[in-house]
Amino acid sequence: MSASTRLWDKGEPLDARVARFTVGRDPELDGQLIAYDALASAAHATMLRKIGVLGAEELSGLLRELAACAAEARRGEFGVAADEEDGHTALENRLTARLGDAGRRVHTGRSRNDQVIAALRLWARERLVELTGRLLDLVQQLLSLAEAQRETTMPGYTHTRQAMPSTLGHFFAAHAEGLLDALPWIRTAFAHVDRSPLGSASGYGVALPLDRVLVAELLGFARPQANTLAVQNDRGRTEYLLLAVAALIATDLGRLATDLIGFSSDELGYVRLAAAVTTGSSIMPQKRNPDVLELIRAQAARLRQRQAEVAAIYGGLASGYHRDLQLTKEPLLEGLSGVIDLVAVMGRVLETLQVDAERCRAALLPATAATDEVYRRVAAGQPFRLAYREVAADPAGAVGSEGAELWRARCHLGAPGALDLHDYRAALHEGRQWVATKGQHLAAVWALLTSALAPDGDAGGEP
Repeated sequence: MSASTRLWDKGEPLDARVARFTVGRDPELDGQLIAYDALASAAHATMLRKIGVLGAEELSGLLRELAACAAEARRGEFGVAADEEDGHTALENRLTARLGDAGRRVHTGRSRNDQVIAALRLWARERLVELTGRLLDLVQQLLSLAEAQRETTMPGYTHTRQAMPSTLGHFFAAHAEGLLDALPWIRTAFAHVDRSPLGSASGYGVALPLDRVLVAELLGFARPQANTLAVQNDRGRTEYLLLAVAALIATDLGRLATDLIGFSSDELGYVRLAAAVTTGSSIMPQKRNPDVLELIRAQAARLRQRQAEVAAIYGGLASGYHRDLQLTKEPLLEGLSGVIDLVAVMGRVLETLQVDAERCRAALLPATAATDEVYRRVAAGQPFRLAYREVAADPAGAVGSEGAELWRARCHLGAPGALDLHDYRAALHEGRQWVATKGQHLAAVWALLTSALAPDGDAGGEP
């Protein structure tokens, strides 16, 4: 590793094996963060111009070059060399090579510590909005299935055994509600990352009149995160919170995947998976396998482990930054991107799902109506425990031939006979409004860079 590429280098030799070990996967992972690092650097540079560290022409050149770097990164053309350690170094090296002293001044007032936190938070805000949009699309699919199958009779299960008659519409609505429950979690996570860390430097500020509020405003953050040491202490905790959201959603998807694997089995056949979302066997020509659903379930388990990994890394640390925290980046980037993929893939499965209503109804065992028979007798005046014991003596013989339709009598709030999708649709509408509002707000932040490339842009003027 050449001494000239490391931002912290003081001319002392570094063992090559140690260098490779400490760099880890950062050059690869930081490719996802370069554009966000450039955006945060543009806001920081604009602030440095205000406090007199940069001149107008220097700022203008920096904004143009940062915009070019961000555009290259989005096209996958901005590389990070192994001897540059990370994306922050690669970006500063590029600015210095093209702009000289302006590139050397851009790091004034910050550390790579607050630099990486800023990039991760900018990245995470956009991923959370994207995740919400895709999640709402999946909920819409589930609600459409719930509406279409609201009267498709099927067995309801507990302990994987038939319990009571239910409907397929009730089943799909339950999964829709579960996913909608994730929306407050997402918004809590969004609010947590929607605070600017820039200006905290390594955790203790700098001896300059940094305008942290201006930087927060330029980047569209709700506010700065105030205490500079609290910013550094939040590293790891933020990743844990974001992965909790991802794991919650992934776990719900894993449960839906397990249900669909069982429902689409040869023995049950309640639903059929399209050929486009199943795979074949290399030895058995008749097989179509639900591999995608099995992998969704496995990825859910992996995401839960990723969250545990982050907790194990940061949980025992003292205050301030520690290099341990470098290893929380990989679980976050891969975990949050991964859950977005899970939602999208499950959407393809539901989009092509076919229902066999006759198989659903035919699968019902007569004894599944036993509980409804107990309550029919209770309604006629018999004490519950007496009715229970009488029916338990001969569950199948105690019920009538129309037991399959008894779910219709369960018409209290939330029961299969009173399927009401109004509140779900209202939550869906409100969620889409949130996505639209936040999406427009975050997109507008990029004008800080896109305007620098405009032919008539005035990037060098006073902020």
